[in-house]
Amino acid sequence: MTKIIVNLDVMLAKRKMSMTELANEVGVTMANLSVLKNNKAKAVRFSTLEKICEALDCQPGDILEYRK
Repeated sequence: MTKIIVNLDVMLAKRKMSMTELANEVGVTMANLSVLKNNKAKAVRFSTLEKICEALDCQPGDILEYRK
């Protein structure tokens, strides 16, 4: 079971931004963004995380959550 949860959908809703807009702004494919959003990613590059945080004006902790 994955213990790191990606709350990308929450931040997208708060910022009223679509997945398509975020994918274009970050420079990743919709497929890759969907993998991340659906908690299927095995890893995320810091550079990608940085761009997501920049686009959503948030901190990494707003997106990533650890659950026991």
